[in-house]
Amino acid sequence: SMQCFPSLVLALSSLLGALALLQLSLYLRVPSRYGKHEERLCRPRGRLPARCAWFLQELPSFLVPALLLIVRSPPRLEPLGCRLLCCLFCWHYFYRTFIYPFFTRGRPFPLQLLFFGTLFCIYNGFLQGYYLIYCAEYPNDWCTDIRFTSGLLLFLLGMGINIHSDLLLCQLRKPGEVTYKIPQGGLFTYVSGANYFGEIVEWFGFAIATWSLPAFAFAFFTLCCIGPRAYHHHRYYLKTFTDYPKSRKALIPFVF
Repeated sequence: SMQCFPSLVLALSSLLGALALLQLSLYLRVPSRYGKHEERLCRPRGRLPARCAWFLQELPSFLVPALLLIVRSPPRLEPLGCRLLCCLFCWHYFYRTFIYPFFTRGRPFPLQLLFFGTLFCIYNGFLQGYYLIYCAEYPNDWCTDIRFTSGLLLFLLGMGINIHSDLLLCQLRKPGEVTYKIPQGGLFTYVSGANYFGEIVEWFGFAIATWSLPAFAFAFFTLCCIGPRAYHHHRYYLKTFTDYPKSRKALIPFVF
């Protein structure tokens, strides 16, 4: 049976933070080439349908923590706070794996990005699951701690914004359409990257509720990874649509 190695948690969390800074340096000026930012002359070879790609990419983040729990004998998810935190992480990725892919209408996804995305989900799924299942120690009353309750509220708020924004984006296209349109409604009234904003809020809420280095490293990675993409989406909309609302911000309402 596995044991907890704090040095492993520290090393993997530090590497995740370094990967976040690498993402930021790579994609702050030039967006990742998929979706609306892919090259016009890019050939459709080496791609999977978006629904299949999202399912395969996100599945490890749900499966790896579940497998870690299965192989631990006896199962350890005490106290209740620890059990709830693990459920929150798996709940997000259950949605991402088994629900979101079936209503997305995105363009075919490059295999190269799918490969790296899947590797990341294996890596992060292991780090978060390993910490919570083998290493985390919380007091019995963690569920009433202000860090847990405030973090949980942020997580639920962020997830609600994320799912609602995903639904609004999916409704923009009719089946078979690949053209891009101006998102309307919800938080899109104020920001171009409402779905990204929701996910960032969600994972910072999880980090506060978990109060752990792995969770904060993941929240930081999320910010560095999809924050620049929201910025590039905003620039794309302003350049493409002459009637795009000038009052909208890129990511954070009224600020950025």
